[in-house]
Amino acid sequence: MAAAAPRDPTRIREQPALTTSSGAIWLIVGALFAVIAIGVLLALATRVPAGPAIGAAVAVAVLYLGMVVVRLAVPAYRRRLRLGLMAVLMLTMAAVSLGTVLVLAEIATVR
Repeated sequence: MAAAAPRDPTRIREQPALTTSSGAIWLIVGALFAVIAIGVLLALATRVPAGPAIGAAVAVAVLYLGMVVVRLAVPAYRRRLRLGLMAVLMLTMAAVSLGTVLVLAEIATVR
């Protein structure tokens, strides 16, 4: 029987941020991102239609709260699941923010 292949640390699934982290770093970076994104979106709400910007700011805040809930609710022995969910929530925060800024920029240029 052949020996198992050695683990490749460069594979995305083997990255330390997704395998050994406690999740605290995701919460810190997520909080920084949420504060910056909400600040930008609320600043945009004063110049273009406020609805989409405020809605996106609320969505970013809810997604960050989701990160906190995942960190507290998913048990430590399910670390990979917890970290994966936190990563997906962080990416979703970024996508919502960027998408809203792009839509608002398009609305501003049409006016």
